[in-house]
Amino acid sequence: MMGQSLAAPAVARATTARSAGSQNPAPRPRRNWAHTRASGFALILVLLALWEASSRLGWVQGQSWPPFSAVLVAAWRGTLGGELSLPLLSTIGRMLAGYAIGCSLGVALGLLLGANRWIRWIVLPVVEMIRPIPIPAIVPPLILFLGIDDALKVFVVALASFFPALINTMAGVLGVDDVLLQTARTFRVGWSRTVLRVVLPATLPAIASGLRVAIGLALVVTVVAEMIAGSAGIGYYIVQMQYALRPDAMYAAVLCLAVTGYVLNRLFLIGEARLMPWMGRG
Repeated sequence: MMGQSLAAPAVARATTARSAGSQNPAPRPRRNWAHTRASGFALILVLLALWEASSRLGWVQGQSWPPFSAVLVAAWRGTLGGELSLPLLSTIGRMLAGYAIGCSLGVALGLLLGANRWIRWIVLPVVEMIRPIPIPAIVPPLILFLGIDDALKVFVVALASFFPALINTMAGVLGVDDVLLQTARTFRVGWSRTVLRVVLPATLPAIASGLRVAIGLALVVTVVAEMIAGSAGIGYYIVQMQYALRPDAMYAAVLCLAVTGYVLNRLFLIGEARLMPWMGRG
């Protein structure tokens, strides 16, 4: 009992000592991040200006390439009137539901596979067989079982989010410093406490990387599923605007997706910076 009571502080000290280097990295050259980000936004403005000019000046022929100003007006009206904002909100809702389910299962199984070699040897071949299958390829078969309701979209989003979370978490567990694990063994810390107090904190950066990759995939897969088997959502809206020959509304939906993806990524980085300030990516 005394050995176990001393284990947690000892492991904590070892973890702190090991984390100190990662939380206090070598000083990096100072950069004007505000100037760098301003340059990035300036590049976006230049590209949008080229878009406007290419349509106005006839560089791109045909009615399928409206000027950016017309797309912006369509996006504004669609957002205020609900024609665009309501499908976008329904898409985000499905995406977040599938993302939460897939990432939760992926992190849990990744911890298990990384910690137990026997389970890893049994399960990993199955994972590697399923993982390369393109999500759009499995949507038609899944329609036979799940229909075209929200269950289908949530399932494919969860599946797409599951694998990045699983692989990154497992890799993070396998990369935990042996000194931390040996310290836990020396003080006879139980397996569950070792995972919670040693493995999980040391694996957080890898988990965060997997979750960040998964959130982009989740948005893409949600839209693709809505295009293939949708009756609502922004993906279905884009297809309908294509059939209705309304390119301004179609591009407005694509523009809203781009902004949504950027906002989700920034929110993720802000949360990561709060929870793991040593990562330095916020």
